[in-house]
Order: sequence, then C-alpha cells, then structure tokens
Amino acid sequence: MKPVYRKWILIPGIFVGAIAIAGLLSQLKPEPEKREEENLDLLVEVLPLELSSESFRIRSQGTVRPRTQTVLSAEVSGSIVSVSPKFIAGGVFREREVLMRIDPTNYTVAVDKAEALVKQRQIEYDGAKKLLSQGYRAESEFASAAAALASAQAELVSARRNLERTHIRLPYEGMVLSKNADIGQFVSPGTQLGVTFATDKAEVRLPLTDMDLAFVEMPNAIEITATGSADGPPVKLTAIQKGKPVAWDAHIVRSEGVVDEKSRVTYAVAQILDPYQLHNGGTPLPVGTFVAAEINSSTVLDVIRIPRTALRGADQVLIVDSESKIEIRRVDIVRSDEDFAYAVGGVSAGERITTTAIEAPTNGMSVRIAGAPTDEDASDEKIASRAEAS
Repeated sequence: MKPVYRKWILIPGIFVGAIAIAGLLSQLKPEPEKREEENLDLLVEVLPLELSSESFRIRSQGTVRPRTQTVLSAEVSGSIVSVSPKFIAGGVFREREVLMRIDPTNYTVAVDKAEALVKQRQIEYDGAKKLLSQGYRAESEFASAAAALASAQAELVSARRNLERTHIRLPYEGMVLSKNADIGQFVSPGTQLGVTFATDKAEVRLPLTDMDLAFVEMPNAIEITATGSADGPPVKLTAIQKGKPVAWDAHIVRSEGVVDEKSRVTYAVAQILDPYQLHNGGTPLPVGTFVAAEINSSTVLDVIRIPRTALRGADQVLIVDSESKIEIRRVDIVRSDEDFAYAVGGVSAGERITTTAIEAPTNGMSVRIAGAPTDEDASDEKIASRAEAS
C-alpha cells in the first residue's frame, strides 16, 4: 500500500481507538457515592425561660449636704473680745461650747440695775400688801405696786438674756463652715458672724424617676408628718477618696413629696449618721462630696430574666418554637442592668429564646438548635439498637 493511502487510514484509526478507549474507561469508573442533602438551616443556641424573684439595685447620685446648717448672727451690739481657736473654717466644736464673746460690760451693768430695781419694787409691793390688809391702802394702789414689780422682773429677765447673748454658742456638736467676724470687730444685731453645721447627721438628695419609685418602698407619709423622718430602705453610698473607692451606709428617711418640673424626677433624701466619724473611727464623708448611691429595692415576684445579648433593640426577642422556627416577639421590660433585662409580659416560662445573633431574622425562619439530636443521629441510634438486639 502506498504511503499516502496508509496515512489517510492511520489518522482516523487513531481517533476511533481513542474514543473506544475513553468509552471503556468510563465504563470501568465507579459510580460516585450518593450523599443526602444536608440541612443548611442556621445553627443557634437557645435558652429556656424561667420565672424568678428579683431585688433590683436602684442607682442614683447626689451631693452630701448638712442636715442642720446655721448662719450665726449677733443678737446684741458690742465689740468682740474673745474668739475660740475652734472658730475657724473646719473647726470642730462641742455642744454649748462658747465660740465667740461680745463685750459684756454694758449688759452686766444692766443686769445689776434690773436686780436693784426688782428689790426696790419688791419692798414697795410688800408694804402695799401689808397696808392693804390693815385697811390703810386702796386696792388700786396695791395693784399699781404689783404691776411695777412685774415690770421690774421682766426687765431683769431681758437684761439677763442680753447678757447671755454675749456668749455665742450652739445647741449641737458641729463644724465651722465659714468665719465672717474676728476679735476687736464691732457688731450690731443682725451682723453675720459665720456659718456652722451639725455633724451628727448629713443628707443626700437622690433623684429618682417614676420607674425607680415603682421598686422603692418610700417611708410612710404619716410617720414623716409626725416625726419629720422615717426609716426607709438601706442605701450604699460610694465615692473615690485618695484614689480608692470608699463606701458608707445610709438609709432613706423621706421623700421631698414633689416632682421637679424641669427634670420630672422625685427627690428621695438619704441620711448618714456621724458623717465625719467623730465617734466611730471610720472613714469621714465630708460635706460637699459627690457620691454614687445604690438603693435596695423591694422584691419583685414572677419576672423573667433575659440576657441583654438576647435582646433585639430595646424590647424584642427571638422565640424558637417546638418546630424550630423563629418568632419575633415584643416583651414588656420593667427593669434592666448591664447583664440582664427583666420582663413581666410578652413571654412565658418554658418558652425558648435564641441567644445567637441573627443578622436578618424573619417570622417562620427555620433553625437548627445546638445540641439537639439530628435525623442522622436518630438513624445511627436505630442501627446501634438493632445491633445490640442481634
């Protein structure tokens, strides 16, 4: 056969042989394993809801103020002749301790004159009374002598009171806030001498919203009217002193009873005993300190605690029903803190919520629950049980 004809026969033969070999190889290739379609639903974690009783901590803040503060003013005129070394800003004084003395000379003289006048009027009164009993004096003359004696006695009381007013003292143990007069200065009635405050108790005004008041048992209004204060819930006050947090115990004694027109809050008043720790030896709480306050609330029954991470927005949760489908539901939140929100409606105990963040959930969306048995697990269990039976 000529080479030309051999070439035209060989080339098609090669193609036919290649196709035949490819067909044979495809017949020998094993069929791929059939895999069941996987469930591609989102895997989520769920949390069963439970009823609980909670005591919330109501947070507020305020500035420590003295319960009793006095602006000292002179009641008589004269020069200041002595001043106590404790009568300086920050000085601590005892009850009835003399802080300042106004020159008493004129008032001592006035007392002596009043005492002498009383003695004279007493003699006149006794004589008029004796003569009246003997019938030598008229009733009107005796009455005049009695009136003169009473007037002299009143003048003596006034003179002694003015002499007492030259001693500047206070009916409580306290501290000097400011000093406005000093030795040698002439003062007249009404001249301001200084400002002091009592150290037995201090107070903090704590603003509370209407929602806060729902959980705080304020003192009874009748007790407050009768005594001016009453025992309310305990309060923990905290502040930073010298770079360290310090705490003090206090308690609510009253509410101011009105709503602030601008801020719409009600002020509760917390009271601290012995704030300067003059008798207890603790850490002083100076007047003017800004403090944070935590008020123990009353116990609230049958609330459902929801992790803040499970909330969508302010008041929505994702319920996972018995068919593993999502339901977007709004709940009634009564209180929340850094970790939890507390609901009283919208959800029930026993229902499940998802704690997994879902970017765009929809009602009826199917999910897989982490830790729940799958169909494959159920099939494996059946095979294992049959093997054990055989």
